[in-house]
Amino acid sequence: MASTPKKKAPAAKPKAAAAKLPAAPAPRERRQRVQSAETGMAVLKGLARMGGNAGLSGLAAHVGESPAKVHRYLASLVQEGLVAQDVDSQRYRLGPEAINIGLAAMRQSDPVRAAEPALVRLREGLEVTCFVAVMGNKGPTVMRFEEPGLPVTVNVRAGSVMSMLWSATGRAFLGLLNERSVRELAEQELAAAPREMRAQLDARQPIEALRAEVRALRCAVVRDTYLRGISAVAAPVHDFTGRVCAVITALGASGGFDPSADGEIATAVLREAAATSEVLGYLVPKEC
Repeated sequence: MASTPKKKAPAAKPKAAAAKLPAAPAPRERRQRVQSAETGMAVLKGLARMGGNAGLSGLAAHVGESPAKVHRYLASLVQEGLVAQDVDSQRYRLGPEAINIGLAAMRQSDPVRAAEPALVRLREGLEVTCFVAVMGNKGPTVMRFEEPGLPVTVNVRAGSVMSMLWSATGRAFLGLLNERSVRELAEQELAAAPREMRAQLDARQPIEALRAEVRALRCAVVRDTYLRGISAVAAPVHDFTGRVCAVITALGASGGFDPSADGEIATAVLREAAATSEVLGYLVPKEC
């Protein structure tokens, strides 16, 4: 009787190779990656600060790198859509992805939040009471209020509506926000004001005279006009379109508060208003 052939045992399956995790980059490689990212961002920010349109040589000089190095980074930024190059002029401009990022940031921009660090610096640096106001339907409305350790007693708090004609805040809006609703609020207040208050203003063109003064000084200053014994300085905050979207005001007791337009307080308020405007995307015009 023929013997039954023995079945061969199935070949053992090879053991699956253990999954290998990618090796962590060495410290030197990590530093190089960080430095590369920093340089790329410096090139992108440099292009933005040059108005979003620049040639290679000018951009390289602006960021302090060689044209060859900047060109390498620009090539990567072009590939990612953050930068685009004009075929005819060979100049570089911000690309669609950079524009999308900018639009998203602008939609989130809040002048009150942006002004908070400025108010703290004014309060701590000058020991003055300060606030930021926006234009409401009833007039300039205080949104955020900061007081020093020894506050000045004033009847102004968050939610207060300031005078259009006799407060520094209102005058800053009146002089620098060229909108019909602002002018109408000023005219209504003027019509309802008592004679002694109107006597503080120009007899022939009270509103136009105030507007001209504010535009000339780039800020509004008052002494004992809105509140007796109180002086104030106010400067405009601009959004990315250039529109005055808020006003930063510092105030104090007239005896120890210098409201002059070229004084230390006005200089600080103007500086902080400009810094807040920059946070909101406003490009300060270059002086001729």
